[in-house]
Amino acid sequence: MTKDTISRRRLLKIAGVTGSALLLPGCDRLSRSPTFREVVLSSGEKLAYRVQRLLGVNPLAREYEPEDMSPSFRTNGNTMPAAAEYRRHLETNFADWRLDVGGAVKKPASFSLADMKAMPARSQITRHDCVEGWSAIGKWTGVPLGAILDRVELEPDARFIVFHCADDFRGTNYYESIDLVDAFHPQTILAYGMNDGELPVGHGAPVRLRVERQLGYKQAKFVMRIEAVESLSAVGGGKGGYWEDSNGYEWYAGI
Repeated sequence: MTKDTISRRRLLKIAGVTGSALLLPGCDRLSRSPTFREVVLSSGEKLAYRVQRLLGVNPLAREYEPEDMSPSFRTNGNTMPAAAEYRRHLETNFADWRLDVGGAVKKPASFSLADMKAMPARSQITRHDCVEGWSAIGKWTGVPLGAILDRVELEPDARFIVFHCADDFRGTNYYESIDLVDAFHPQTILAYGMNDGELPVGHGAPVRLRVERQLGYKQAKFVMRIEAVESLSAVGGGKGGYWEDSNGYEWYAGI
């Protein structure tokens, strides 16, 4: 093996070591150390991100059979936004709700729930893995995010997609972001259905993000607005997501 060549097996070995570091339990004293989080875990996140990209931009998350679906699928995070605007939409079953898509795009647009349901849909049965240590398998139906982005036509300098949500934590509305590789991944969808029914409020109605190759906190719920940006520096505290800014979570939460 030359200095400029690295084998797939070695990449996987590196990824495995990185994964072990990232799976340290939350109650571990070491994982609560600011230095450890900022230096070791940050380095592990960047390495995992680069390894994943080197292995290919479109590997699919595992999809399951209907009989594999979990009998119960717990909710996570907020289960009912307090915002008055959201409550008004909920009272009318989201009849007047619209998803605004803008930022670094050529054709800013807004889409009603009916508009989104009229677009070609994708259904997938996948496993949701929470950073808290639990998982569940469910079926999600929605419109591929890439189809929405194609309609608004990204500007050449767009690099990330930011999701602005209706729910809030300590007075700050939830937000998350992904790069364009994940945004255009075939399994990345804006889900409006779950387990062959409408998406329940507790799971993020009217639409939530499903980016199946990342942990649960990346799956933004109650999505109200999508923004294409060149940099994450002006998004929240500059790290790309609410938990990344407030609790030091990794921006790339690949699994």
